[in-house]
Amino acid sequence: MESMLNKLKSTVTKVTADVTSAVMGNPVTREFEVGRHIASGGPGMCWRIYNGTKKSTKQEVAVFVFDKKMIDKYQKFEKDQIIDSLKRGVQQLTRLRHPRLLTVQHPLEESRDCLAFCTEPVFASLSNVLGQWDNLPSPVPNDIKEYKLFDVETKYGLLQMSEGLSFLHSGVKMVHGNLCPENIILNKSGAWKIMGFDFSISSTNPSDAEPKYTCKEWEPNLPPLCLPNPEYLAPEYILSVSCDSASDMYSLGVVMHAIFNEGKPVFQVNKHDIFKSFSRQLDQLSSMSPALLNKIPEEVRDHVKMLLSVTPNVRPDADQMTKIPFFDDVGAVTLQYFDSLFQRDNLQKSQFYKGLPKVLPKLPKRVVVYRILPALTSEFVNPDMVPFVLPNVLLIAEECTKEEYVRLILPDLTPVFKQQEPVQILLIFLQKMDLLLTKTPAEDIKNSVLPMVYRALEAPSVQIQELCLNIIPTFANLIDYPSMKNSLIPRIKSACLQTSSLAVRVNSLVCLGKILEYLDKWFVIDEILPFLQQIPSREPAVLMGILGIYKCTFSHKKLGIPKEHLATKSLPHLVSLSIDNNLNLNQFNSFMMVIRDMLSRMEAEHKTKLEQLHIMQEQQRSINISNPGSQSEETKSPPSSGNQIDDIFGSTGVNGKENGSAAAAAASQPNRMSLTLEEKQRLAKEQEQAAKLRSQQPLAPQTIKPAATTNSQTKDLTSSLLNNMTSLNSLSLANTARPAPVQGTTMSAFPSSSPMVGSMGASVSNGFNPPMGFHAGGMGMGMRPTGPGLYGGMATTTSTPNFGALTQNQAPMGQTNKAPDLSALDNLFTPSKPKVTLNQLGPTATAGPNTPWLNQFGSAQNAQTQMQGATVGMGGVPSGFGMQANPFFSPQNFSQPAAAPSMNQSGVKHSASVNNDLKDLFG
Repeated sequence: MESMLNKLKSTVTKVTADVTSAVMGNPVTREFEVGRHIASGGPGMCWRIYNGTKKSTKQEVAVFVFDKKMIDKYQKFEKDQIIDSLKRGVQQLTRLRHPRLLTVQHPLEESRDCLAFCTEPVFASLSNVLGQWDNLPSPVPNDIKEYKLFDVETKYGLLQMSEGLSFLHSGVKMVHGNLCPENIILNKSGAWKIMGFDFSISSTNPSDAEPKYTCKEWEPNLPPLCLPNPEYLAPEYILSVSCDSASDMYSLGVVMHAIFNEGKPVFQVNKHDIFKSFSRQLDQLSSMSPALLNKIPEEVRDHVKMLLSVTPNVRPDADQMTKIPFFDDVGAVTLQYFDSLFQRDNLQKSQFYKGLPKVLPKLPKRVVVYRILPALTSEFVNPDMVPFVLPNVLLIAEECTKEEYVRLILPDLTPVFKQQEPVQILLIFLQKMDLLLTKTPAEDIKNSVLPMVYRALEAPSVQIQELCLNIIPTFANLIDYPSMKNSLIPRIKSACLQTSSLAVRVNSLVCLGKILEYLDKWFVIDEILPFLQQIPSREPAVLMGILGIYKCTFSHKKLGIPKEHLATKSLPHLVSLSIDNNLNLNQFNSFMMVIRDMLSRMEAEHKTKLEQLHIMQEQQRSINISNPGSQSEETKSPPSSGNQIDDIFGSTGVNGKENGSAAAAAASQPNRMSLTLEEKQRLAKEQEQAAKLRSQQPLAPQTIKPAATTNSQTKDLTSSLLNNMTSLNSLSLANTARPAPVQGTTMSAFPSSSPMVGSMGASVSNGFNPPMGFHAGGMGMGMRPTGPGLYGGMATTTSTPNFGALTQNQAPMGQTNKAPDLSALDNLFTPSKPKVTLNQLGPTATAGPNTPWLNQFGSAQNAQTQMQGATVGMGGVPSGFGMQANPFFSPQNFSQPAAAPSMNQSGVKHSASVNNDLKDLFG
C-alpha cells in the first residue's frame, strides 16, 4: 500500500513539475489556470495540450504549450526558424475566424522557456485518435487509447474539413499547405477543427477570379518542424514546385485514406531521398491498383480516387466535396443542421426539434451527449423553444448514467424547473417525473423537483391538475415520507375541496386511493378519513371515490380501520352516503357490500371481546360459589335491576350473550386476561355504572316468577302485559284490530309496516307498533309502569332486551282482526309513576331484507301523509320509523320529495371520463 502511495506521489509530482517547468513565467498563467496534460498536436506533434480554466470566469479552455527544450539539439538559427514558423502558424490561426477552424481564446504568449496560447476546450488531435501518441503523457490516457470513431463522426468530420477548406479557398483565398491528422483537432464536443497554418500560402492576387499561389522549393536541410508533412503533400509541391487549392484537396484524399486505414497514409516517404520517393509515388498514382483503396467505403471510393489523381484539375474542389452523396447521412445532416441553428428562426427550429426524437436513437451516445446535448441546452435561454427542446433533453437523459445526468444535464435543467410559462414545460416534466426522481439527487429533488409538482397541483389549469393527479401515483414510491405527509397530501386535499371541476375532484380521490399504501395507518385514520366527510359534492363518481378510499383502507393489510372508528365515524358516514338519490342500483349494492363487510368485522371483533368477558364472569362466579365466605359486602348486596331483567328474559340477550351485569361483574375482576388500555378504561366505566345500579332500588323479586325456558318467560310476560291493557279501548286510544299473540311461540322481532288507525283515521301509538316512533338514537320518551311490582325502581341506564321482539307482525292496512282490549296501557302514561326509557329496555333489532318499511316510505307523498297522522312524541320528533331506527337516520329526509338523480348539488362541472378514472381503485 505504501509503495502504491509513493508511486502515485511521484507521478503527481512529476506531472506538476512538468507543467510548472513548461508554463512557469509565461504570461498565459496570469489569466488561466493550467491543468493536466491531455493530448498533443500541431506540426510534428510538437504542441502539448493541457486543460485549463480562465481564472476570472471559470470558463473551460485548452492551453497549447511548446516547450523550447524540445529544440535544444538545434543550432540557434535553426531554433529561431522553428520558433518563427510556430509563431506564424498561431498568429495566422488567431486572425482567422470560422466554425471549422480552431477558435483561439487567448493569443500566443512567449516566455524564456515556452510558447503558449489558449483555445476552445479540446479533446485530442485526430492523429492521437488514429494511434499516434507522440508527446502524450505516460501512461496514455484511457479516453484516447480506447477512442474509436463512429461512422457518423467520420462522415461529418470529413464534411467539416471540406467546409473548412472551402472557406479557405473561396473566402480567404488561401492554401493551407499542411493538412494532415496532426493539424486536425477534435474539440470537446467532437467537432473537427483545422489548425497548423505554419505553411499556409495566401494568394498573390486575392481580388482576381483565378488566385495565384507562390510555392517555396523543398529544402531538405531545414529542421523537420520547418517543413510540412511530406506524406500528405501533393506531388506537384516537390516535383514542380507549384501549388494551388487542388493541392489541399490531394491532402484531404490522403487524410480520408488514413482514417479508413488505421492512420496510415497512401505512401511511406523516405525523407532522406524525398525526390526519388515522390517520383516512385507518381508512377503508382498513375496506375493505382484497386487494392489500395479497398478499405474505403464504396460510396466514397471513387471520390477519393479522384482526389488522389496526379492531375490537379481532375480533383474535385472543396465546395463540390461538401455535396457528394456520402455526406447525405441522416446523422451527418442532423449535426450539420445543429451547427447552423444560429441562422434559423423559431419556426424552423421548432420543426427540426419535433423530428429530432426519431433521429436521436440512431446516433451513438457519445455524439448525442457531447455534440447534440450542448446545442439543445443552449436553447433554454429562449422560453418559446423550451417546450420543443425539453423532450429531446429528457430523452437523452434516459440514456445517460446518473453521474452523466448530474454532471451534464441537471445544471441546465435546474433553472427550467422554475419556469411556469409556457405551461407545456410543466406538462413535459410531469410526464417524465419518474426519470427525474430516479436520477436527481435527493437534495435537488427536495429543492427543485417537488416544488414543481406542488405548483402543478395549485395551477389554475384544470388539465395540469388532472395530469398531475394521474401521474403522482406512478412515482409516489420515490417521494420521501415527510414530503408526502407534510406537503403533497395537504395540496391534494386542497385541490379536491376547492376545485370547481368534477374531474379534478374525482382524480384527487383516485390519487389518494392509489397512494394509501405508502402512508401509515394512523395518518390515514386521522387525516384522510375525516377529510372525506368535508367533501361537499354528492355526484356518483365522487361518492364512489369516497367509498373506494374507505374500502382500500378497510381491506388493506397494512392499514385497517379500528372497530371504534367503524362504529362512530366510518359506518355513519357510509350509511348516509349510501341512500343518496344519485346512486344507481349497482353503486348502492357496492356501498352495501362494504357496509356489510364492516359490520361483520365489527360484530366479530366485539363478539370475541364479549365472549372473553363472559368467560371471566363465569370464572368469577365459580370463585364466588366455591368461596362464599370471602365475598365482599358489595357482592352480597341485592341483585341489580339488570340481573332482574336477566331473570325475566333468561341469561342471554338478543345476541345470546351476557349483557349489563355480566360486563359489570367482569369489569370488577382484575388480572383475568391481558386487555388493551382502551378496553381497561371501558371496563372501569362499566364498573362504575354497575356500582350505581347496586345503590338504586332493586326490582321486587316477588312480582315475577322465574321460568324454566326463555319461551315460557316471554309467554308469561306477554300475558301479564296484555292483562294490564284491558281498559285501553275505553280511554283516549281508538279501538284497532290487532292479531292475537300466539301462545308458546316467539313472535317476530320486526314491527309491521302499517300504522294503527283509529276511528277518525289518525294513527295511534301504544308503544308496540311502528308509528309510536321509538327512535334508537337515545331519545328519552318514557313509559310508565302499571305498578311497582314489575317495573318499580328500574334504573335508567340498564340495558334490557328489545321489546320489539314481543310484538307480532301486524296485518296490512285495511284488514280487521279482532284484538284483545289493550286500554289498560293508558296506565303506563299516568303522571305519578317514575319513567324508564324504552331505549334503556333493550337494543333495537335491525330491519331484515324482508322488512316492509320500504313500502311505508316508498314515496315522499305517502311518507308525508303518514307523518301527519302519526302521534308526535319523544320531545317533538315525529314518529314513523319505529324500532327499526338507527343512529344515522334523519326522519326529515322523508318529509321532502327526493331530489332528481341528475341534480348537481355543489355546482361542480362534470367530465365525461370521470367514471373511467375509478376503475383502478374499485375494479
